[in-house]
Amino acid sequence: MLNNIMVISLSRYVTISVPISVKRRLEKLKGDMDWGKFLLMLCEEYEKFSRKQAFEELVDIIDDDELRHIEKAMLEFRKKFKLRG
Repeated sequence: MLNNIMVISLSRYVTISVPISVKRRLEKLKGDMDWGKFLLMLCEEYEKFSRKQAFEELVDIIDDDELRHIEKAMLEFRKKFKLRG
């Protein structure tokens, strides 16, 4: 019988294999943060960087006339868009 025995489930955790040099570099960056929090922060920073980079590339591609057309279309859409209830 398993009365009064505490069971710890590790099914919510996984191991990620990385080269030792990468782990050492990550450990320096994470400082005293726990790994989960640190890796989530790293993911968020990467996603923010990727979005910014994509936006900057789009700005380089689109000229002023196209931007004005997009703005006009967006304003028109907002005027006509109504939520149906």
